[in-house]
Amino acid sequence: MLLVLASCSAPKELEYREFRNFTVQKIGFSTTAVKMDMIYFNPNNFGLQLKRTELDIFVNGVLLGHSSQDYQVTIPKKEQFIIPITMDVDMKNLIKNSLVSFFNKEVTVKATGSIKVGKANVFMSFPVMYEGIQAVNFFNQ
Repeated sequence: MLLVLASCSAPKELEYREFRNFTVQKIGFSTTAVKMDMIYFNPNNFGLQLKRTELDIFVNGVLLGHSSQDYQVTIPKKEQFIIPITMDVDMKNLIKNSLVSFFNKEVTVKATGSIKVGKANVFMSFPVMYEGIQAVNFFNQ
């Protein structure tokens, strides 16, 4: 009986760890396409499926971009996993407010929004609210 109840319990929130592999995919004057991998940890005793993300990514308080993506990512139990993020960056806003960020060795990264995860076609949305210092080197990836 306990096993049945444990398997039906609500999943714990996924834990943000860091971002990696920040790359510029396409450079433009008004927008630039960037890609990065967000690393998360699944603290649950069961695997999940990632279905959708709705995220705003900020660097040093400036909106880097918004990402809305549908996925079919398998999340293993009690392990780290990668969420690949692709977004268009508003270059006018970025250059005007945070060009200096790209020359720093550390930046404050903030991710807000939601992710939809679940199991056996039952999905729940979880809020994403992360802010932390991230070591970066945008030019020597």
